Formats: sequence, C-alpha cells, structure tokens
Amino acid sequence: MRKSTLFAVLFFFLASPALLWAFEPDTGDEMQLSVAKAILDVKKADPGMKKFFDSAAGYAVFPNVGKAGIGIGGAHGKGLVIVGEKAVGKTSLSQATIGLQLGGQVYAQFIFFKDDVALGHFQRGNWEMNAQVSAVAVTLGASADADYDKGVAVFTNVGGGLMAEASVGGQKFKYEDL
Repeated sequence: MRKSTLFAVLFFFLASPALLWAFEPDTGDEMQLSVAKAILDVKKADPGMKKFFDSAAGYAVFPNVGKAGIGIGGAHGKGLVIVGEKAVGKTSLSQATIGLQLGGQVYAQFIFFKDDVALGHFQRGNWEMNAQVSAVAVTLGASADADYDKGVAVFTNVGGGLMAEASVGGQKFKYEDL
C-alpha cells in the first residue's frame, strides 16, 4: 500500500473512529489498516451492513482477494478475524473453481459469525465453505434482506476487474491465533 494511502486511512481513523464499529486497528500494522479500510468501504457501499458488524460474535475480513480464471480458476486472500474491538487471529482463503469463466477481479470478502459456536468452528481451522453457501454482493441496500445461513453470512465488495463466470467450486480457510 502506498504511503499516501496509508496516511489518508490513518488520518480518517483518527478523525472519525466511531465509523469503525468498534474495531480499532493498530496503525503500525499494514494488514489491520487494510482491513479497516475495507470495513469503511463496505459501509460506504451499504450503510445497512452496520447491523452485521454490531450483532456478530465476530467476523473475518479479507481486504484484497485476487481471483482469476480461464476454464479453471482460483482465488487467494489473507485477512484478520475480529472479535469486539481487536483482531484475534490471522486467516487466509484459497478457492478453486472449474467451469465457464474468463477474467480476473479483486474483491473484499466479509464472513460474519452469528454466535460463538459458528466463530469457534471457524477458529478450529481448516474450515471450508462449499458451493451451496452464497455470498451477497454488496450494493446499496443489499444487506436489508440478507441473513445468516447455518451461522454465517458472507458478503463481497468488488474492488476492480471483470470476471464472467458460471463455475462450481469452494473456498477453504485457515486460521491462526495472533
């Protein structure tokens, strides 16, 4: 991340910490700043997301997931798991897909855990999300009808790129305590 972007994000956090929904990033940690920026971006795209940040037992944020495919595709990203006001763990996601697909994109992914049971299941590591779990693309008002499914709610906020896709795959996650 460029220094000017880091400075802008740091200034914004110091100027308006209430917008972070209780997560207070370590300003010396680039990943925490990236996660905090992703949270601000999703709030701007859909202010209704606040209900998920406020009510979840915890949530995982992957600020920059890169995805590409030509017939066979994949995605990878790193992020943090946040409980209350602080990051409690590092996480990563890997995705493999097969089917009609062409292109690439970058997006942020948010996984909200409804309760301690769902959060604990994720934290035990090697958690997988199959093709039946669908992510809600964040647009203005998208969160209004969204709800938890089996204790999790998943949202994506596209940052850039173009991907045409009709594929099947799944995501696998790893977790490590901080």
